[in-house]
Amino acid sequence: MKNNQLFRRISILAKPHIRTILIVTLSSIIINCIEILKPYLIKIAIDDYLTKNIYIKGTITIGMIGIAYIICVVVGNILDFSTSTATNMMGEKILYTLRNKLYNFVENSNIPFHDKVPSGKLYSRIINDVEDISTMFKDVITTIFKDIVLVIAIIIIMFRINAKLCLLALTILPLVIVISYFITKKINKLYEYSKTARTNMNTFFADSIYGIKLIKIFNRQREKQKECEENTKKFRNSRIIPAFYEGLLPAVIEILQHLSISIIIWTCTYNWFNINLEIGVIYVFITYIKQLFEPISRIIDDLEVVQEAVVSINKIFDILDKTEYLEDFRSGIKLEKIEGKIEFKNVWFAYEKNNWVIKDVSFTINPGESVALVGKTGSGKSTITKLLNRFYEIQNGEILIDGVNIKDINLRSLRQKIGVVLQDPFVFARTIKDNIKLNDTVSDSTVVTAVSMACADKFIYSFDKGLEQMAKEKGNAFSSGEKQLLAFARIFAHNPSIFILDEATANIDTQTEENIQKAVDRISSDKTSIFIAHRLSTIVNVDKILVLDKGKIIEQGNHNELVKLGGYYSKLYNSYYEGLQ
Repeated sequence: MKNNQLFRRISILAKPHIRTILIVTLSSIIINCIEILKPYLIKIAIDDYLTKNIYIKGTITIGMIGIAYIICVVVGNILDFSTSTATNMMGEKILYTLRNKLYNFVENSNIPFHDKVPSGKLYSRIINDVEDISTMFKDVITTIFKDIVLVIAIIIIMFRINAKLCLLALTILPLVIVISYFITKKINKLYEYSKTARTNMNTFFADSIYGIKLIKIFNRQREKQKECEENTKKFRNSRIIPAFYEGLLPAVIEILQHLSISIIIWTCTYNWFNINLEIGVIYVFITYIKQLFEPISRIIDDLEVVQEAVVSINKIFDILDKTEYLEDFRSGIKLEKIEGKIEFKNVWFAYEKNNWVIKDVSFTINPGESVALVGKTGSGKSTITKLLNRFYEIQNGEILIDGVNIKDINLRSLRQKIGVVLQDPFVFARTIKDNIKLNDTVSDSTVVTAVSMACADKFIYSFDKGLEQMAKEKGNAFSSGEKQLLAFARIFAHNPSIFILDEATANIDTQTEENIQKAVDRISSDKTSIFIAHRLSTIVNVDKILVLDKGKIIEQGNHNELVKLGGYYSKLYNSYYEGLQ
């Protein structure tokens, strides 16, 4: 990672908060001055007043020095409180902004991006890595500059008070710097591995919790528990060594700090190098040594926080910089109304390189037609519907809606005109009404009508709260058929111009299926409908059937025509009914 690229990334995060950073930095410098002044005031009180048994010198009394000390304490604490509050607020704003920005990217990224990046990894970026960056801005960005200034200021003042004693006291400092450098360098190498282990662990948890039913069905709890232990063990081990060094460094610095204080005491006690100082000077030197090592220790701790944050910044921007995965929802033709004519012209598509899933496919669906896609698993049925939604971009050919290439149509407008019911519809942990509306401006009366048309009223109104009933996570309290009824209600409520029903009735009983078919016939009488089904009995009445095999259309026509043809479809249909006997 180049330094200029890292600087650019940090500056992007810091730019909106430059004013706060400057004000807090200035306040921190004032706090430093106060911290340095306090022991110096005590030194004056000891050497100029108490040891000489006097309480006034010129126009300044020892009481005035005491008042000045109290003012320093009060002002310093007020400024410290203000800067802490300001930095905390800045950190929270950065957390808020970055988390929303990252989620916005994830939400607006295309399907190929989500195919490549596991959801657990994205969760780790949004939660853990953003927290690390927020911590850096709250605890480091301003304080590290403050501590550097404090160290320099203390050394200058110590040198002005007594140059010889200052040089003796600071003989330990190079050792502190060398030890700190090597330990922090060691820690830094371990952080990225630790973050990778944490991401892998989060990905495992996300996948396991999402797939808990499958784990139970196949009785894989023990195996998954072992996998959990392996992941958590790797993460634990990745933290043990850094924790050892993180604990070692402050201990070493504490020892060296007291060694430096001991040098001052020995020097003054035995009059080494002809240094024989007043009590106040000794006190102020010991105090300054403590004040000197405290910011050094903080700077070292801050460097650890910065290193963690740098790793997180790079991981987050490695995602945010992949703008090629973002879908463009702004440009393109906005469709107010469409007739529903669909044309595929010599379409070729592969998910990876030249491993073609769709091969030179051409067909036309006229407005209001109902069309079924039939074929074995992997023949390309679902892929065609994904291409129509522009979830993936085709490599060759054209896809047209009402004569307009879908690449020229605004994506949001395109998808608003296409309604899809999947095999396993997703249900949010919200009310049933919210799951139907999906934050859209759909009226309550439309929702009620949609529920009735989807034949979902019986199961929805069986709940005491009806449409206000809260759904559990992923709709776990609903059966597969009920979730599909809910998905149909969504479609009817949003009233798209094109329907895509992907194995949509696979988990619905015969009576409900008949009711839904009547509703679909009513609502799609003047709209284009595409059906994907293995249950061939559900598609015998469609206007046209497209038969696919290995990514190619090998037959097309209505049910009767294809049965009379005696080809691929006829064999599928006959084997289907033989299987029912």
